[in-house]
Amino acid sequence: MKVTISLLHLDHTESIDDKIQKKSAKLSKYFNGKTNCKWTCWVKDGNHYAEIEIVGPTFSYHARADSDSLYKTLDLVVAKVDRQLAKKRGKLKNKIHRRNGELIILDIERAWADKDDDTEDAA
Repeated sequence: MKVTISLLHLDHTESIDDKIQKKSAKLSKYFNGKTNCKWTCWVKDGNHYAEIEIVGPTFSYHARADSDSLYKTLDLVVAKVDRQLAKKRGKLKNKIHRRNGELIILDIERAWADKDDDTEDAA
């Protein structure tokens, strides 16, 4: 994963760089292959803003957050992307189990086993 960090109206420090690298490493376990992760952090009117854009060959994720602390903002952004990934993973998992909407009956005898034979004779 290639990580790009842009800081506007902020001083570049090692602690900010380490925090962003750790957050990116946490997200990189969800992706394999060529992925670009672009972080943009800035301060406006006393609030800290952070934005992340993750782009790969077949996907793109984006999140933005703001708060009074930069570190809290980074946590909020990662939480938003994590929710997006969980939602996408859930949809993919349901799609795999759905099998194009077909109802699959493996054993016909067991499928009708709980049907009562007396109700057929009465009708």
